Amino acid sequence: MNLYAVRAIYRFEMARAGRTLMQSIVSPVISTSLYFVVFGAAIGSRIPQVDGISYGAFIVPGLVMLSLLTQSIANASFGIYFPKFTGTIYELLSAPVSYFELTLSYVGAAATKSVILGLIILATAGLFVPLRVDHPVMMIVFLLLTSVTFSLLGFIIGIWADGFEKLQIIPLLIVTPLTFLGGSFYSINILPPFWKAVALFNPVVYLISGFRWGFYGLADVEVGVNLGMTVVFLGVFITIVAWIFKTGYRLKA
Repeated sequence: MNLYAVRAIYRFEMARAGRTLMQSIVSPVISTSLYFVVFGAAIGSRIPQVDGISYGAFIVPGLVMLSLLTQSIANASFGIYFPKFTGTIYELLSAPVSYFELTLSYVGAAATKSVILGLIILATAGLFVPLRVDHPVMMIVFLLLTSVTFSLLGFIIGIWADGFEKLQIIPLLIVTPLTFLGGSFYSINILPPFWKAVALFNPVVYLISGFRWGFYGLADVEVGVNLGMTVVFLGVFITIVAWIFKTGYRLKA
């Protein structure tokens, strides 16, 4: 493995986060803090506890996931799209860097930034609501798997997009609505049977459910199923990335 190339690309992408600190870190933290204030403090005080957990604390995993998914996609999609836009992608493709090393660099950097952001949001949430982590290992596992999985999705979107506006289509029209409908602010167990069955087709349900179990031992779906589905999503996106590089889709035009 060309570790020098992997390290160089990774460090470049991480340095870009430092140059866009307001957009990459500060803005998502402020936005999420507003959710804590509105839902956790204002509305949460009027809502009964959910399975013995205060409403403000109950929504923390969902809000972290919301930021994690959107930022993972945004970081990875822009990271690979910008070289396409400037034309430097051809230099990367002709360099002695394998497709695996290229993907590892961009996805690894995007996932790292997302994990850092998620941890900062968790620390911020502790200022507003009482938090506890009953299963820290599983919480970290879901945090890492989700970051890597949706960074891969962002990587795919960045290759697919042929304009800056397309970078936002899937996150805004698909991922964000699925997150809000995936149990971020409620348990899908309170839904009527038909709508609960429909909700189980939402992949984000398994991410939020598993992540919430890491905090409070509560899950809408059995934790093993959540973990298995997350691994399946990861495998699907890895397969798509492998196909993209094998066929040269939107890379060798």
